[in-house]
Amino acid sequence: MTTLNEFETGIREAEPSYVDIDSIELRLGADSLVWKFYGDIRGVLGFQRLAGTENCIEQLAKGVEDHSVIFSDFLGRARRSGPPIMRTVYSDQPHEWGRRVRDFHRDIKGTISDGSRYHALNPELYYWAHATFVDQVLTITDTFIRRLSDAEKAQIFEESKTWYQLYGVSARSQPDTYEEFCEYWEQMCDRFVPTKTIMYATGYLRKGLPGPSWMPKPLWRIASRPLNSTVQTIVIGTLPPQMREVCELEWNDRRQRRFDRFASVMRACNPLFNRLPLRMLYLPWAVEGWRRTGVDPRPLHNTAV
Repeated sequence: MTTLNEFETGIREAEPSYVDIDSIELRLGADSLVWKFYGDIRGVLGFQRLAGTENCIEQLAKGVEDHSVIFSDFLGRARRSGPPIMRTVYSDQPHEWGRRVRDFHRDIKGTISDGSRYHALNPELYYWAHATFVDQVLTITDTFIRRLSDAEKAQIFEESKTWYQLYGVSARSQPDTYEEFCEYWEQMCDRFVPTKTIMYATGYLRKGLPGPSWMPKPLWRIASRPLNSTVQTIVIGTLPPQMREVCELEWNDRRQRRFDRFASVMRACNPLFNRLPLRMLYLPWAVEGWRRTGVDPRPLHNTAV
């Protein structure tokens, strides 16, 4: 397993490290838990956990700051980066999409605050970005869809190794087992810092949602109180404690109880969600995959094993 010292040494190499995957038959399919849960529409409840944990690591956040339009087109960036990653999982050309996602990052490099270099395709940094997607599947499924057994969590992690291989980047920093992944995750969370990128991206959780331009600000302050309270409870509730701390996000036992009640209701409604039409239950790229394979995911994997 990668230790903190190994991570620090590896990430400061700031060099890409590719592997050849053309001769390997790699594919996730309709029988996988990643297919079942990654493209579920309820995954959007974890958007802030996914994007936020990524950007609490300085090298990744600096890459976003230096090379993306997050500060001028936050939602646009999400729309452009999300679909190719989803197609890596659900398309019939996973190698092609995996390489495309990787190659988006070829020129993302620079320096951080201490003057050391970073490169997006450095294995330690690239795997961290991937790990946040694995964590999203694990955490959001277990919180809002249904409880996962330990065996299912381990299966999702094992499937995530195939997912990562599709990018063609060295897996030298990838943990070997699910238990090691959990240790790795906690170690990485302890490295979180309040980067410019993440403080900007979580501003609405501290200051409240911005109101429409046509509504007087005093009126919006009154009208938005229940909305802000709900958003803050649900979104902040998904975040790891380390991220709440570095982003200065208020949390207390009362909010935790409200969040737990909401999550419990969501899980109780899972049988109803599984009666929805496919296009309402899954994101479009996942729907394409399910329809192409002729498999209906709604009856699959609805109880822990």
